[in-house]
Amino acid sequence: MSASADTLQGTFERAFADLRQGREAFAPQLTTQEVGRITSLSTGIARVSGLPGVGSDELVSFPGGVSGIAFNVDENDIGVVLLGEYWHLQAGDAVERTGRVMDVAVGDGLLGRVIDPLGRPLDGAGPVVASTRLPIERPAPPIMDRAPVTVPLQTGLKVIDALIPVGRGQRELILGDRQTGKTAIAIDTILNQRGKDLLCIYCAIGQRASAVAKVVATLQKQGAMEYCIVVLTEGNDPPGLTYIAPYAATSIAEHFMAQGRDLLIVYDDLTHHARAYRELSLLLRRPPGREAFPGDIFYIHSRLLERATRLRPECGGGSLTALPIIETEAQNISAYIPTNLISITDGQIYLSPSLFELGVLPAVDVGKSVSRVGGKAQRAAYRAVAGDLKLAYAQFEELETFARFGARLDEETRKVIEHGERIRASLKQAESAPVSMGGQITVLLALVEGLFDPVPMAQMDEAERAVRAASAQMPDDLAARLDSADSLSDADRTTLLALARTVLDELAPQPEPTHPEPSGERA
Repeated sequence: MSASADTLQGTFERAFADLRQGREAFAPQLTTQEVGRITSLSTGIARVSGLPGVGSDELVSFPGGVSGIAFNVDENDIGVVLLGEYWHLQAGDAVERTGRVMDVAVGDGLLGRVIDPLGRPLDGAGPVVASTRLPIERPAPPIMDRAPVTVPLQTGLKVIDALIPVGRGQRELILGDRQTGKTAIAIDTILNQRGKDLLCIYCAIGQRASAVAKVVATLQKQGAMEYCIVVLTEGNDPPGLTYIAPYAATSIAEHFMAQGRDLLIVYDDLTHHARAYRELSLLLRRPPGREAFPGDIFYIHSRLLERATRLRPECGGGSLTALPIIETEAQNISAYIPTNLISITDGQIYLSPSLFELGVLPAVDVGKSVSRVGGKAQRAAYRAVAGDLKLAYAQFEELETFARFGARLDEETRKVIEHGERIRASLKQAESAPVSMGGQITVLLALVEGLFDPVPMAQMDEAERAVRAASAQMPDDLAARLDSADSLSDADRTTLLALARTVLDELAPQPEPTHPEPSGERA
């Protein structure tokens, strides 16, 4: 007993000796700390005085754990954009500098999660595990670090993959009026990336909570959340959160791109982003310009979308493909924000309300849509059939306008219109039903060769599904060649056409048997 007491006494003496030594070695140092005060508050904005050393875009801290970004750095005060609920703040509250810019958590721990732009979880699945943080505002990769866009990003939508191809590293704008299927195209593209070693980020900017919940439920049902990250701000969130959302999502994507991964990011939509920035700018008394947007509205979107690119192999070889979505009003694509984004991006997919009302889904207007990368982002097998297809479809749309007037049409014009109607019918596609590359090329080749022309219009859906089902019987070596850079050989073309003919001959109407007249004179 005495031995154990001596041991315990020795342990206490050593501990007290260490504490005494640490106390004697401690030398307090005086440090200066800037503390400001709130002078006024408005919707999502605070005016702060007393922080002379604060820098532009620096993160400042308010009582209650609310953060803000120094947006306007004026001579006497600063305008701060608030990034959280600010109902408890009032004039006179203390404000402290943090000495750092706004950043966000990045890493594999975010996969499958729904978070806000500050990295806080919104899916009820526990805290987000991430050891690395990156600033939300980062410079775009230099021109010399970028590689040409040559690898396709298959959307699974026949009309886009064939006529408006998108490549990895491209920025393709999706625009159209409300309720024309813009988000559906982006979600179908995400669903088609299953098993293709491509990560996806869906950034919902100022969306209704019910709409985002539907999107997340679709991704979970289709098994896509395992390679997805959802960054979310709702319509009732402060405008500051809405403003930083796409930048935070892009920094998350850039972390994976630096590791050599391929990514797809969807901004849904930049109309709400522009309106949030306009609201902040007007509250901060920045001079309004066209449509009350500030003069730098072009810059905030260009510096965002310039971060999407494909890197050279020496720089990691990763890619970031951007699909920004924007909403037009009354089909006015020449408005301020749409024209800005059309000039920034590498093409646009325009969705027509007229086609949507006619039931042509996806309602892509091929005439107003364009991909400035074009065939460079297509497999050779696509290029072999897509060129003739787009020309035939354009001729059909021109002639269809004249045919509506009831003019008498010659035989050749009638054939062009009937062929175009079958092209339009074959390019229709149900939502959340992406089509494989082999199925698409088989259908498109059958279209170009006119195999669908004898099929009645009422049976076009059945015929197109039958051809896609038949394409699954193609040899494995042929499917591998279609997904390579090899051109479509005559033997491959013959094999695909034979698969299509097998099922289409059964659906084509059979000619009625002719009965020869009996011999002899008529009565």
